[in-house]
Order: sequence, then C-alpha cells, then structure tokens
Amino acid sequence: MPFTIIRQDITRMNVDAIVNAANTELKMGGGVCGAIFKAAGVAKLRAACDELSPIKTGEAVITPGFDLPAKFVIHTAGPVYKKQNPRESEQLLYSAYRESLHVAIENECESIAFPLISSGIYGYPKDEALQVATSAIRAFLNDHDMEVYLALFDKSAFIISRKLIGDVESYIDEHYVVAHGLRRRELLDVEQQAMAEDTGRLSAPSFKYEAASTFMDDPFKDLIGNLDEPFSDMLLRLIDAKGMTDVEVYKRANLDRRLFSKIRNTKNYMPSKRTAIALAVSLGLSLDETDALLERAGYALSRAVKFDVIVEYFIVNGRYDIFEINEVLFAYDQPLLGG
Repeated sequence: MPFTIIRQDITRMNVDAIVNAANTELKMGGGVCGAIFKAAGVAKLRAACDELSPIKTGEAVITPGFDLPAKFVIHTAGPVYKKQNPRESEQLLYSAYRESLHVAIENECESIAFPLISSGIYGYPKDEALQVATSAIRAFLNDHDMEVYLALFDKSAFIISRKLIGDVESYIDEHYVVAHGLRRRELLDVEQQAMAEDTGRLSAPSFKYEAASTFMDDPFKDLIGNLDEPFSDMLLRLIDAKGMTDVEVYKRANLDRRLFSKIRNTKNYMPSKRTAIALAVSLGLSLDETDALLERAGYALSRAVKFDVIVEYFIVNGRYDIFEINEVLFAYDQPLLGG
C-alpha cells in the first residue's frame, strides 16, 4: 500500500493508528502530543500511558485511541537533535519510525499516520527529519503492505532540499507554457477535461506534446507501435521488457496492490492520469515512452499544467524516485503520484 504526504490534523484522521511524538515519560506535552491527548480524552489516555511508561528513545508502545477516530495511538519517543552527534540522532529517529511500524503490524493495523517526529521543539532539522522518515517508511513498505501517511498540520513543517527545489523552479520557469506563452497542439475537449479532473484544476489553454519520431529507434518499438493496444497490455509488455516483477512495479509506483491487480487483470481498465504516470516512473520510462503509455489511457503531458512540468523535470533528468517526486509535488501544492 502507498505512502502519502498530506496536510491534515492528525487527530482527525480515520486510520487504524496515529503516532504520538511522545516524551520518554509518556506525559502530556505540547504541540501534536498535547493535541492527541485532548482529542483522545486526557484522563483516559494519561491512565493508559502511565501503565506503559517510561520508554526509551526510539522505542514505541500502543494504547487505545479512546475518543479519537483512530483505533490506536502508538507512542514513540524521538530524539532531541544533537549537533555534535548527528549520526546517533539519525539512528534513534529511524528507530522511532521502524518500531512504530512494527507495533502497528503486531496489532494488525492496515493504516497509520505519522507526524514529522522530532522536528518541533526537539530541534531536528526538518529537511533531515523528512529524509529519515521517508527512508524508514520506504524500507518497511518493501516488505509489508500498509497505508502510511505523513500528516503535516501546515506547510511550514515541511522543508526539502533547497538545491532540488531550485532546480525544479528553474525548469518550471523555462518550460511552463503559462509563463512563456509557448504553444503546442491544443488538446481535445475530452483530454482537457480528463486532465482537469486529475490535477484538480482546468488549464486554459492546454497543449499536448507531439509524438516523437524517436520511437522507431527504441528497443520497445514493438510494444508501443500498436496504437490500438489497450493500456494494460502495453503495461505488461513493458514490465516484461524491463525484467521487473509486479511487486517491484507497484511498490516503486507507490500503488495499492489491489489497484495494480485491477489494472493488470482488467483488459480495458483505464487508470487515472496520476496512476499512469506513477507506473511510467516506476518502469523508468523515457519522456517519449511515458507519452506513449499515457496515450493508451487517453492522456498526455502538457506544459500548460505545472503538475506535468514538474513530473517532466524528473523524467528528463532520469530521477525516478517517486517519493522524491511526491515531496516536490507536495511543496508546490500539487496532487501526488500513486496512492
């Protein structure tokens, strides 16, 4: 199941478990911890925590969710960031995520939501905290199926690499049609409507890339040459050609296993545009190959849509880490891939 970054109040999330960024004494604190105690019922959660405290930094324990929408609260103690020993801080923070996920599995949770642990008063640099969180969650999802959320109350809690954002911003400035008035073939009404539904906005005007002639020299020309071939058939051919397994593909695409199974086994199934792009990213397709795959599902990349331009930046530069792409999409208030 996928990993999604969302802007949401974690106390309102209807998941099996939410994670409390706790102190080792499991006492009610401020910030997210205080909000969780209040939403769960202070007296009830305090009594449950008193039976389990203290815990060590990097450990995790579980209590009922009481008045929360979530069934459980998993309490984990993240580290206070130590500038003189960042490696130790990283190991302890990684452990906090890993142990929380293991506790969730032990209690048969299918969904879990985390805050960005230790990034508040504990002083962990937000960009580094995000890297640790993503690393721990990805490692877990390689071996387990669970719906994992990183819930941020506001955008100020989210910082990614300045260099990456700078590179993407430069690419947007150069290629975004709205900013520069570049024109390409106009989309059909049905294409424009589908794109608007998928990106959450109408883009006017919208444009489509012309198909590139380089396909004829591509080793996958037999797979993309038949314009009448269903999306699922082409997808399966590409998976075989890349020598990948289904599990590798849907995990790298950040897709739910059940959704991938539906796409794979339903001959005329048409995925959403974001799902089709996620699959192209997971397969490491070039921009031309991505365009061909999207065309089978009735979509196209457009430089009049910022979401598409951001995705194009990563494909053109051969950066196929879908979690990195989603971090940038989130920073630009765009819908995420997969999920």
